[in-house]
Amino acid sequence: MKTSFIYSFLFTLLLMAGCQQDHDQTTFAHLDGYVQKGPFLNGTEIMLSEMSTGLIPTGRVFTTQIIDNKGSFDFDKISLSSSIVALKADGFYFDEIRNENAAARLSLYALADISGKTSLNVNILTTLEKSRVEYLIDNGSSFSEAKQQAEAEILKIFEIGKSDIGQPEDLDITHAGDGNAVLLAISLILQGNLSVAALSELLAGIGQDVREDGNLDSLALGNTLVNNATYLNAGTIRQNLEKKYAALGTDVTIPNFEKYIQLFLDSTNFVLTATIEYPENGENGTNLLDRNRTTYLAGIHSLCAILPAGTTLKVKLFGKIWLFPMSQDWSGWDLGEYNPADTSNTLISKKTGKIDLKVLVNMDTTNIRPKVIVYENVADIPTWSKEITIK
Repeated sequence: MKTSFIYSFLFTLLLMAGCQQDHDQTTFAHLDGYVQKGPFLNGTEIMLSEMSTGLIPTGRVFTTQIIDNKGSFDFDKISLSSSIVALKADGFYFDEIRNENAAARLSLYALADISGKTSLNVNILTTLEKSRVEYLIDNGSSFSEAKQQAEAEILKIFEIGKSDIGQPEDLDITHAGDGNAVLLAISLILQGNLSVAALSELLAGIGQDVREDGNLDSLALGNTLVNNATYLNAGTIRQNLEKKYAALGTDVTIPNFEKYIQLFLDSTNFVLTATIEYPENGENGTNLLDRNRTTYLAGIHSLCAILPAGTTLKVKLFGKIWLFPMSQDWSGWDLGEYNPADTSNTLISKKTGKIDLKVLVNMDTTNIRPKVIVYENVADIPTWSKEITIK
């Protein structure tokens, strides 16, 4: 009898617990959103995990995938006992800087309270704040406090002091508004001309660096952000995004992201370290672009530069002394037409990395001193110039 009573009692407790659990569960009829770096592509995997208020997984996991090339996803009829969720998106995306689909998969994350929400987005900002939010909650902050503090600290890295841009999971790069502009600007600064692997490494590095104190202390990481931002072509990026969404049949308003990129460059204490280099010598001899040399012997020389990713170079050589042997590798330089009016030859870089060209320099018989004028990164005015003497 005693054993029977114990079994009956335990069964009653389990039944009550089950009833209570069912009572505590909330069914979300629909939860949708976008995954954006540029827009993620059809087939991207999305995983939603229920979390406790202390960010401990409850074991409830739901999966779906992006259903178009705009980054759209949705979950139908998910039952949760907590409104705190973690999302992970893993897939390919449209790289709005290169104007092509990314060559590898990228993982983005989001932590959100979906109370009263029917949609949330996964993006660069939700990913950057994740590690800091986790640390703050582990150390006693509430979920809302941690989210608010982490967002402000991440924005500060990019010299943005606004406090009214909205929650990162509500932002969308295809709509007007300061918050959406901030999201796109930061997404671009992080991407730059990096590969997907390098972008993933940068995101992980920043997340780890800011985790405990909310500050980006690594000069290497900060300088990478400046390098990336410096060589962005905002006009081309805007066109790439507008054309991409037009091809998808979607009307969008790309926000004014340009001003936040410029604000970062104007205000940050991090510095540009990826500059175009002009070595003393190239594969064909002394370098005509060596900024410290102004005297050369008649004969064969190099036109050599080392261009970081995202940079461009235009060089004008003035004077009737230059000859360019055609039987050589022209993969690095494009030779424009000769301008008889000012006796100039224009050469434009065709790729980044080390580019070199063989140039035959003759003695000057016109009494006009030859000149080299250099334009870096599509500049309208010369970046630097020099007059040279041929002996």
